Amino acid sequence: MNSPLHGPDKALRLAGIGAVMLALGAGFAYAAGWIGGPQLTPQRIIDTFEAQAGHYPGYRKNHAKGLCVSGYFQPSGQAATLSTARAFTQDRVPVIGRFAIGGANPFAPDTGIPVRSLAIELSTDDGQVWRTGMNNPPVLAISTPQGFYDQVLANAPDPATGKPDPAKQQAFFAAHPESAAFRQWTASYKPSDSFANTQYHSINAFRLIDASGTAHPVRWQLEPQTPFAALPGKVDDKQFLQHDLQQRLTQGPLRWTLRLVLANPGDAQDNPAQPWPAERRSVDAGALVIEQVDAPEQGACRDLNFDPLILPSGIQPSNDPILAARSAAYSESFNRRSRESLGAGARP
Repeated sequence: MNSPLHGPDKALRLAGIGAVMLALGAGFAYAAGWIGGPQLTPQRIIDTFEAQAGHYPGYRKNHAKGLCVSGYFQPSGQAATLSTARAFTQDRVPVIGRFAIGGANPFAPDTGIPVRSLAIELSTDDGQVWRTGMNNPPVLAISTPQGFYDQVLANAPDPATGKPDPAKQQAFFAAHPESAAFRQWTASYKPSDSFANTQYHSINAFRLIDASGTAHPVRWQLEPQTPFAALPGKVDDKQFLQHDLQQRLTQGPLRWTLRLVLANPGDAQDNPAQPWPAERRSVDAGALVIEQVDAPEQGACRDLNFDPLILPSGIQPSNDPILAARSAAYSESFNRRSRESLGAGARP
């Protein structure tokens, strides 16, 4: 699994996924202190990304194309001994969510982008809020500041083609063995035919705090209860995933299991490129139930900033620096698109 990928098609697929995941990083590198100097501000980096990926005023700067949904979380009770968060004991927790594809283009075809995301907000009856943004890749490709900067360079579009250079992509992955898990996932990735049967991961680690104050390091994932079916080889509908989700919800709610994966001593809590072993203990924390689509970009999720550091009592961030960095990036994106939307007189 650690051998370099071969062939331009695989390299370009890695480039496509890597570039979308990098868009997350591009906005927060400076804010997290990863790469410094007065020439690298968050604003300038996002300006550069928009110049490469396209400028779409009023839209999110990554995961620009999505749709708002709503439903609830029904806890199983099994996580109550691990965390005092009310979400794990309340009978039913209202949820506002957003399904999206990666990238800055809100008009991209749904099936043209490999990265899918699900962001949700849980609002409990004690007045607290928990927001989490999850993606289908379980890991990132990089874990160090130098690796991040190398990936920035490797993903720069070739002026002749407008796409990343496959040779530079292969060179990047060959030079960064920490990307092995990401490469393995990408090489084996088979897209499903729906948001409904996609699995989503927190990627970063967090800390569950129990009633005694003991911390339990954790990553979480949403496991679909809808059976997997492969994406058709040819799809003409640019709204394929959105239309599919809307159609499925006319037949009834869709469900995912929220699984909490607990770390063992020695498991990396600050390295989102390193997976934890599959045999780690996990807990079925309950079911996420999505009941309806509000509207593409017009529902209650439109004005939500799904900052991963908006956490309730009983859940704390780990020491992963990317968490603070994501928070800074989400803030910059939210503020920018809000200004753009107000200037245009309406929000998309």
